[in-house]
Amino acid sequence: MIDAELRAIALDQYRRQQVLVRRATNRVQAVWRQINRSDISGSWEQLSPLLMAAVVDAQTEAAQLADPYLDDVLAAEGADATAAGRVAPGAFAGIASDGRPLLSLLYQPVIDWKVRMAAGQSMEDAFRGSLSSALRITATQVADAGRGATAAGMAGRRTIQGYVRVVQPPACGRCIILAGKEYGWNKGFQRHPKCDCIHLPTTLIAHHQHRDRIGADQFSPTTRPGSGSPGFIDPRAYFNGLSRAEQDRVFGDAGARAIREGADMGQIVNARRGMYTADAYGRRVAATREGATRRGAFYRQERRRDIARGRVPANIGRAYRLTTPRLMPEEIFRLAESREEALTMLRRFGYLT
Repeated sequence: MIDAELRAIALDQYRRQQVLVRRATNRVQAVWRQINRSDISGSWEQLSPLLMAAVVDAQTEAAQLADPYLDDVLAAEGADATAAGRVAPGAFAGIASDGRPLLSLLYQPVIDWKVRMAAGQSMEDAFRGSLSSALRITATQVADAGRGATAAGMAGRRTIQGYVRVVQPPACGRCIILAGKEYGWNKGFQRHPKCDCIHLPTTLIAHHQHRDRIGADQFSPTTRPGSGSPGFIDPRAYFNGLSRAEQDRVFGDAGARAIREGADMGQIVNARRGMYTADAYGRRVAATREGATRRGAFYRQERRRDIARGRVPANIGRAYRLTTPRLMPEEIFRLAESREEALTMLRRFGYLT
């Protein structure tokens, strides 16, 4: 189980990162407001050293947090803290997390500003949109520098075998379903713009003591103890702690309803990734390609089903082709004439087991 001490160490790391993010976004906002509306590009170019300094300083400080954080985790585990190397903070600053020069990424909001004006927005509305983009980029790049440095530091400590994803509220559906998921030390950290999830390293000591088995969260995003902001390692606990309105907002009305009925949260969220429309059952329906490839769970389930019913030979193998689209939960609720039929269809299309 992840004990209170380790959770507290992870949350302290999160809070330190958030302080750096807020400090950087405040600096960027102050500079961005100085851009001359009559010469946007020229004014931005003059101010760009200040923008770069705001983000680079925060990236460097975020990267500097990695070694102390990992040392604290290893000390709490009673594990060997010897490192093959220490993090070089400067290596994680001045560059965007997608590999491009940071300066070019910071110019993107200027392009956005001009595109908005060309589309008919007022100068002030376009400015606000560009500012929002600049702040989102800043927050993401600072957090990514911290995560990248943590990943590098983990590689240099052989007792660290992997990490657990700790999710912070408020979170999107994609992050929520990954709460508590364990990854190998060399597995990249999946994230989206403004994602503030963090690593919680796991060690050989934890595995030998069976403490890699994640325990359920004892609090929720809306009823949390104290004044802290708890990190979540249990997707269902996170979901259950949300109000019904918030569940519907994060997962969609139909998706949240299916989850409340017991549907697999991961299937619901992933289904939207491959969403499309198709002609089936005499009408146009919302379907998904998620799980419908040869390696997908729905594909394998359908093949077993058709073999059991004698519709295809048992040795059909990779020659099997799906004959029906995998319906989205909202389509199931539209088609079902009763709750029992809805539950049957949710099982049929792999959202319930």
